[in-house]
Amino acid sequence: MSNKNIAKEENRDTFNSKIGFILACIGSAVGMGNIWMFPYRAGQFGGAAFLIPYILFLVILGYTGLMGEFAFGRMTQTGPIGAFEKAMKMGKKNKKIGTILGVIPVLGAFGIATGYAVVAGWFIRFLVGSVTGEMFNAPDSGAYFGEIAGSFGSIGWHLLALIITASILILGVSNGIEKVNKVMMPIFFALFLVILVRVLSLEGSIDGVKYLLVPKWEFLGNPKTWIYALGQAFFSLSLAGSGMLVYGSYLKKDIDIPNCAKNTTVFDTIAAITAGLVIIPAVFAFGLDPTAGPPLLFITLPMVFKQMPAGQLFAVLFFISVLFASITSLMNLLEVPIEAIQNKLKLSRKTSVIVVCIVAFGIGIFLENGDILGTWMDFVSIYAIPVGALLAGIMFFWVIGVNIARKEIEMGSSKPLGKSFEFMAKYVFVILTIVVIIGGIIYGGIG
Repeated sequence: MSNKNIAKEENRDTFNSKIGFILACIGSAVGMGNIWMFPYRAGQFGGAAFLIPYILFLVILGYTGLMGEFAFGRMTQTGPIGAFEKAMKMGKKNKKIGTILGVIPVLGAFGIATGYAVVAGWFIRFLVGSVTGEMFNAPDSGAYFGEIAGSFGSIGWHLLALIITASILILGVSNGIEKVNKVMMPIFFALFLVILVRVLSLEGSIDGVKYLLVPKWEFLGNPKTWIYALGQAFFSLSLAGSGMLVYGSYLKKDIDIPNCAKNTTVFDTIAAITAGLVIIPAVFAFGLDPTAGPPLLFITLPMVFKQMPAGQLFAVLFFISVLFASITSLMNLLEVPIEAIQNKLKLSRKTSVIVVCIVAFGIGIFLENGDILGTWMDFVSIYAIPVGALLAGIMFFWVIGVNIARKEIEMGSSKPLGKSFEFMAKYVFVILTIVVIIGGIIYGGIG
């Protein structure tokens, strides 16, 4: 390695600790997929029976794709574009193809971030509405949300979400992303546990627990259960060939990647199950619809808080926790285009953050209508996100080679990977990612 490359790696910001990296990855993974979609999907596809394929796919994807993205980033010390370029060079192939393909996960992350910023703005609006009582005084929760999620209905809140996130990202990886996740993630879990205790004390909540956890085994014979469980696991781990790869590029060589992947997977699963045990029993306790889908957070739950004793307090705690989850996920998504601009255009970090956030806001204001936003997010998640993950897997496990991938993953690890790793990484992960792409196209999104 040349002195120039050594200097570049030494100057690259890094996570200061393993726990900081793990919390940042958990912050990325714990988002709307856990809080918004998991409770709905679990109830829809057999309760505890859904957990069997869901956990199975989490283990497989964590063991292959998640570790792969961490290690791919650490090995190349750059984001998707640079990583794909280096992979093609190592494979003695055309570097320009790597550049072009690397743009796909960058655009995918930026596309999701643009929409996510709008949703984060909604959470800020609901948090303020909970504090002031505006949300509780609204006679119709559906109309209240409809006003917020209308065209140009949340410009100021949307902008505030981006300003908060940009302020953190400007501070860098160790002083910004790492430190904030060390605060936000423990608070998120603590608040959710407090709310969980309160919800489970409500009369009728036990019916929601049964709905979520009592297994309906017949659903395991339905192929859709497995397809949606795969999609839920895939998107829950933030596999996209982008955000986790970029975070991996800020890792030190002595960090145990398999352990980090395991912890990210475990705490992401805990967050999803806890969210389900908070939301579904609360909805059952007041006789509302648990299959409301996306409106569950913004229409059904406000109706729950209106009827719940001390509902205003628990609404504030809830929207603080989900706001933290959205901000930590948004940081990961925005870091991808920010790193790309820094690396390819040689701009300062501050300038890169400002440019990316201004463009995200400029596009995002036209996505504030809930229907338009849904279409945008579906398109990006169906096509760009899983394709980015597939390309990263092919680049790392096939072009660079699974033997080199194994050595990079094992670097810093306390024990070697199992004998099945090569087969799981080269074939099972790639095939499952292709199934995610096809399933998303057929069913209009599975994550």
